[in-house]
Amino acid sequence: AQRCCADLVTKTRRVLEIYARVKEGQKYDFKNNYCCFCLLVRHVKRKIFLLRIISISLVFINKWLLSGESVSLNAPFFITWFQCAITAFLCYSTSYLTLLLPSHVKFPQLNFSFKTSIEVLPLSVIFVLMVCFNNLCLKYLSVSFYFLARSLTIIFNVIFTYFLLNVKTSPKALACCAVIIVGYCVGIIVEGNLGPLSLIGVIFGIASSITCALNSIYTAKCLPKVEGSVWRLTFYNNINSLLLLIPVIGLLEYQSITEHLFHTSIYFWFIMLISGIFGFAIGYISTLQIQVTSPLTHNVSGTAKAAAQTVLAVIIYHEIKSVSWWLSNVITLGGSIFYSAVRHSENVRKPKESVDFNQNDKSSILVVDDGDDTKHSLLNHLNNNGNKNSLFDTSDELPSSRIGLV
Repeated sequence: AQRCCADLVTKTRRVLEIYARVKEGQKYDFKNNYCCFCLLVRHVKRKIFLLRIISISLVFINKWLLSGESVSLNAPFFITWFQCAITAFLCYSTSYLTLLLPSHVKFPQLNFSFKTSIEVLPLSVIFVLMVCFNNLCLKYLSVSFYFLARSLTIIFNVIFTYFLLNVKTSPKALACCAVIIVGYCVGIIVEGNLGPLSLIGVIFGIASSITCALNSIYTAKCLPKVEGSVWRLTFYNNINSLLLLIPVIGLLEYQSITEHLFHTSIYFWFIMLISGIFGFAIGYISTLQIQVTSPLTHNVSGTAKAAAQTVLAVIIYHEIKSVSWWLSNVITLGGSIFYSAVRHSENVRKPKESVDFNQNDKSSILVVDDGDDTKHSLLNHLNNNGNKNSLFDTSDELPSSRIGLV
């Protein structure tokens, strides 16, 4: 996965360089370079498609682990704990490989700090709740209904950004939110009419949406505490999660673990290991996709993945759904796509803002992205301006939506 993603970054940078040259008005010989350009674009599409398959596979794997008929261990919190342990181990191992193979593996150095762990703890609590509610929702609801059950994330994101960050949402975006709510309500009613609907599963789905929205907000707040590194934040989140889940497992799942843990098959542990590896890969994939494409592309790709996941679940589990059930999913998916498009167009139309950088004051250099291309562009810009105060345009779309510090 590391080699695949590193190769994807290299190829995508070439595409972005060509795009930047054309955008700036420079001539580019498309006649002689068209085949090369198309190959690069196809290469990027193939890799993102391959990595999205991993994301869909993880949902079906977790469904089997949580509620499979052949799985006797009823311990969703222990399964979550094991997956967090694998992710933390892989983060640290990949960081160590960077020292041994610096030309092949690119990963930030991870040195555990108790102080940083405490600073990230509020986010870790939300992260644990999000992952647990997510798995519990998947345990009690079908995979085909899983997307619809968690489709209120955008709604709660709008609510929390208003009350916590005092950021208002435009009427167009609110209209898209209304479409999502309509699709969700219709889906709940239709699903209940088709068969028994787990009320506790629906509640866990709503709780998962709430914690997912809070997680995105608190992630932005905690990134500066780990030097803007998403992977350092992932490492600390999973380490804290291991400690937070231990008392929960001891109180709720001790009996089930002692009765069934040592009677599980090798196949079960193999699937557990695969789920942990896939969970680590998902974090890398999501970060990479935003970096090499755009936030809008990432959101639309995620929505398309959810649609494919729903169709596959209906086929695999031989479910029969009515036209109104499919219509509710289409309404929700459409509302999500239009919401992403509206927010993207609003960000593009924002009046250009400039930031006054003082080259002698390092603390005044703030970047809204921590991708390598953006860092180099900013540093070159500052160097070319010498000791003068320089203005850097922050309104253009960047390769990533993450927040970092240089």
